Amino acid sequence: MEASDILAARTRIRDRIEVTPLVADLRLSDRLGQRVLYKCELFQHTGSFKIRGALNWLRTASALELNSGLGAVSAGNHAIALARAAADTGTPLTVVMPANASPLKVEASRALGADVILHGDINAAWNHMHTLCAQRGLTLVHPYDDLRIIAGQGTLGLEILEQSPSASCILCPVGGGGLISGLALVTRSRRPELRVIGVEPEGAPTLHHAWQSGGPKRLPRVDTCAWSLGAAIAGEHTYRLSRQWVSGLSQVSEGAIAEAMRHLIHTMRLLPEPGAAVGVASLLEHGVPDGVSPDGVIVVVLTGGNASLDELKPWLV
Repeated sequence: MEASDILAARTRIRDRIEVTPLVADLRLSDRLGQRVLYKCELFQHTGSFKIRGALNWLRTASALELNSGLGAVSAGNHAIALARAAADTGTPLTVVMPANASPLKVEASRALGADVILHGDINAAWNHMHTLCAQRGLTLVHPYDDLRIIAGQGTLGLEILEQSPSASCILCPVGGGGLISGLALVTRSRRPELRVIGVEPEGAPTLHHAWQSGGPKRLPRVDTCAWSLGAAIAGEHTYRLSRQWVSGLSQVSEGAIAEAMRHLIHTMRLLPEPGAAVGVASLLEHGVPDGVSPDGVIVVVLTGGNASLDELKPWLV
């Protein structure tokens, strides 16, 4: 995969994608002595960055891939984005979500036409989807380990380079690694000195586990409030690309995620889902990453905002 694939994806999907804003966090910038900007993908169509990859996949799909319908496993954001993209072509979509998936995300996916099945935990959901694909001939659209998905997500990195030419570090939430793989490839191939750091919850260190294991290896258990980052295993593509292009990984505690959520809600007046807050949690818990120049800019990706007020209740007080 090359940066040219991401440039082509941008041309392909730009008519349906918002160039989301960069917003300065003056309070945190003062606290750290470093300028901090948020890339606000929670304002994107379908409420997260996932629409980028979903559109790129659908717009490069063959008739054979679409004929029998699509299948997906998702904690929610991939399902919503893929349902929105599939609706453009009238393609049926079946999604298996964990039984504890966000009700807001379940209903949003169904409202866009997806057939949503709730089944077990994330590992059980994957097993059930593989059975459905075999039975029905569905084409599986992987939420992160697909080069077309990765290329679409990488378009976010192009926007950051254009909006913040002086950025010296990007902090990016990591679930299965699709976003950070595309983002790191396109940004660091153009600016090798730029640091791109992935941030994972301590209860779901999926990419770190792959790095330590020398390849993707399933986590026996995922336990975090950042449910959108609950992938149990990294992908072959995301492992390879992240090892080549990602500068480093950071893990954050559940307490730091809670502090970040309260900061974003009460200080910034933003309503992210907890998985989107882990980059802020890293700055609060670990400070400025090593190797970031004092006059550089830190860009934190806020990946999505698909959470109901009930789901946000723990951090509203």
